[in-house]
Amino acid sequence: MSGEPGDALRAALAPHLTEPCLLAVSGGPDSTALMHAAAETCDPATLRAATVDHALRPEARAEAEAVARQAAALGISHSILTWEPDGPPPRTGIQAAARAARYRLLAAHAAETGAARLLTAHTRDDQAETVLMRLCAGSGPAGLAGMRPVRALGAGLVLARPFLALRKADLVAWCEARGVAYHRDPSNQDDRFARARLRRVLPLLAGEGLSAERLARLAERAARDDDALGRIAEDALSRLEHSGEGALDGRALAALPEAVALRVLDRALDRAGAAAGRLDRLERLGAALLPALREGRALRRTFRGFLIAADPGGTIRLAPAPPRAALRGDDLLGNG
Repeated sequence: MSGEPGDALRAALAPHLTEPCLLAVSGGPDSTALMHAAAETCDPATLRAATVDHALRPEARAEAEAVARQAAALGISHSILTWEPDGPPPRTGIQAAARAARYRLLAAHAAETGAARLLTAHTRDDQAETVLMRLCAGSGPAGLAGMRPVRALGAGLVLARPFLALRKADLVAWCEARGVAYHRDPSNQDDRFARARLRRVLPLLAGEGLSAERLARLAERAARDDDALGRIAEDALSRLEHSGEGALDGRALAALPEAVALRVLDRALDRAGAAAGRLDRLERLGAALLPALREGRALRRTFRGFLIAADPGGTIRLAPAPPRAALRGDDLLGNG
């Protein structure tokens, strides 16, 4: 990290601190650096911080209370948010469930406190791990774009990751040079979790040229291309929509490049209020639907809880799927 220690951190933070902010602080080196650097960059009295206690480890509460003491010493208002799941925590996918709960709690707290931005301390190393995980999962461009530096998290709330271009080692060094205490989450080294296992693989991949920097660059390129395809699809959808709600010009859809056609269909389902769906099932839908449209064949499939029906004239209609028992088995593609 070149220049005066802290310069890169403050420069990354400054554009985000012009609005009321909530800092997500776990107590690890990254988020601890976020809190301390933010306190140096603006009036600490204008900041709020929150720590989520997932109650998954006995020491988690004490770690959250340690963050509260640091925040108080800096003059930052702090809250501890406790995850109270309905029933026992899931046996599988615990990290994903905890992450979803964390964002729900933080978003709700931001709304309660009037924060316009939620700042997290994700680094380039986190981005590289995310991209690698999504490569393993066979993600498309949207997944390979990794974590976006800024994205909407809800009405009136923006999630920002100001440190996404910085190395974790720089944040650790920044804390240690200033004598700022932090803790390390043992789950980061727990091989039961995919992210921890991939973290061990990253140095081997870097030796072959697939470094964290290159994985992060891949995310930037995928995000650029994903945004471009998204704009093209949005424009196409506006042209293909019929005046009747839930209807599309299927022949025009089938004439589009497949990557655009799939996105148009996906966005049409988004607008209709469909549930989330998987890319591989969207691709299976396209493999059946697009040839049928070109050949003038009627076709019905279900996806994301919706019935997608194409008539011989090339009109596609979208409607909530009736109960599965009311549909023939060969009509079904799957419910996303």
